[in-house]
Amino acid sequence: MSTEDRDMASPASEMSEAASRTTLALNPLVGIQGQDLVESAGILFKAVMNEPKVATEQWLSFVGELGSIMAGKSERAPKTGDRRFSDQTWKESSLHSSLLKAYLAWGEAVSGLVDKTSLSDIDKQRAHLVTDILIDAVAPTNTMLTNPAAVRKFIDTGGQSMWSGLKNYMDDLTRNRGMPSMVDTSAFKVGENLATTPGAVIFRNELIELIQYTPTTATVRRRPLLITPPQINKYYALDLSPDKSMVRFLLESGIQIFAVSWRNPTAAHRDWGLDTYVAALDEAVDAAREISGSDDISMMGSCSGGITATAYFATLGSAPAKIKNLVLAVCLLDPNSAEESAFGCLMTPETMRAAKASSQLRGIVDGHDLARMFAWMRPNDLIWNYWVNNYLLGNQPPAFDILFWNADTTRLPAALHGDYLDLYFSNPFVNPGKLKLNDKTIDMSKVKADSYVVAGVTDHITPWKGVYKTAQIMGEGTTFVLSNSGHLQSLLNPPTNPKATFMIGAVGEGAPDAFLTSAEKRKGSWWLDWRDWLQARSGDEVTAPASLGSGRHPTLGDAPGTYVFE
Repeated sequence: MSTEDRDMASPASEMSEAASRTTLALNPLVGIQGQDLVESAGILFKAVMNEPKVATEQWLSFVGELGSIMAGKSERAPKTGDRRFSDQTWKESSLHSSLLKAYLAWGEAVSGLVDKTSLSDIDKQRAHLVTDILIDAVAPTNTMLTNPAAVRKFIDTGGQSMWSGLKNYMDDLTRNRGMPSMVDTSAFKVGENLATTPGAVIFRNELIELIQYTPTTATVRRRPLLITPPQINKYYALDLSPDKSMVRFLLESGIQIFAVSWRNPTAAHRDWGLDTYVAALDEAVDAAREISGSDDISMMGSCSGGITATAYFATLGSAPAKIKNLVLAVCLLDPNSAEESAFGCLMTPETMRAAKASSQLRGIVDGHDLARMFAWMRPNDLIWNYWVNNYLLGNQPPAFDILFWNADTTRLPAALHGDYLDLYFSNPFVNPGKLKLNDKTIDMSKVKADSYVVAGVTDHITPWKGVYKTAQIMGEGTTFVLSNSGHLQSLLNPPTNPKATFMIGAVGEGAPDAFLTSAEKRKGSWWLDWRDWLQARSGDEVTAPASLGSGRHPTLGDAPGTYVFE
């Protein structure tokens, strides 16, 4: 690829990082459907019809701006960091410069139309979702004739780039449901170059496989850590390539590690609800306790896995707890705090009920369907970026491990999806007595554990201020970490990351913004602080086990197990 092409499409590494900052790590609490966007479009259409004066004013303003552009008097320019227009042709060619400025003026007029209507704030947000998608879709970079890098590539390759792009398009049409592929999936295979940390399955039931990892140190801490991943993604996000594997890092720190691998359900498992998952988690905890010889364990849960872990923890009540320490990452326990997310305007009682009815009808929620809708919430990074790269330039999508994992979605049984959506109405972690699981009532005031809560400052799935509320729910003394990354990247933050920074401090009763002024700012990865925190709470050092499993829980096969391939 020529320098100019790289300017347009961005190097594969930069394109991958841009997408990974908005990786889905799908949040099943958000029941986004295509109908939600259709209804948002209807809101905008009604506003235009009901307020023709506003529409006329915006149109006349746009026409006037076109006159300034044609006269060479417009100073419009794309936002800093918008790589779509980084090709020098957009500056050097008067034709392309005028086209760019006209596009920017049109986008501003359409967006301004929404702002100047008398719609309510929530309806304006919903209307902006539609206008933003429309504005991004008609960018001149998205068509062959008006994309200078694509035209240049066509000429340089004698038309081969167009044929390669057409082949990529047809492949995506048949294999990826018409969406541009974000990753070259042929470059990865689970168990061979992903999820390769040695270990074994030491427990299996209908819902989970429990993996115990092989210690890498002569001595280990007695109290193990059990990782509970989200149900809508495969478990190996924390064990990708060795250089960014959290599992390997913790093993090297002398922590015994167990990880749950959820089974990928089908419609036949439609009745698996939150109570089913909590019961399965209890079996996993008992197995880890028996094998390690520890009366209790530490537990880590991320996103929806954190909700499941906390729900299980809360069922233990005031009895002698099996959970000593609880680590929650990018996890919203108060669903009302999700209103600040990019999808907050779609989280209405009506959309929640419609999403629940849809999953009940089908028996499952397909992760691929959620992924498609999430992609349209970030179209420049997750759609048009790859449209240009794959189809207009005729390049292959990049090979990037995070994006491979992101595309390896799973399904949710209807009952679990419905239970998660019901959390919006009951808010049981804030309101005691609103949820009962396996005949045990959830009351967070009756349980206590040392807690460590992690959020990402640019996270659009679980906004950091909402995760701060999670830390407040866990109680006084909870450590809160605010990483300088997004949803998944805030977790995949090894000490080798030169860009890593974070803020850390104790949780108070005040608003989240107060944390920003009182917290300690540090360079480097929060993994190092967490390692020290966890080691201090993981018991005495003991000789590492010579073999995995136990007489009661023998090994059933090597990691990464079998459920991860379903």
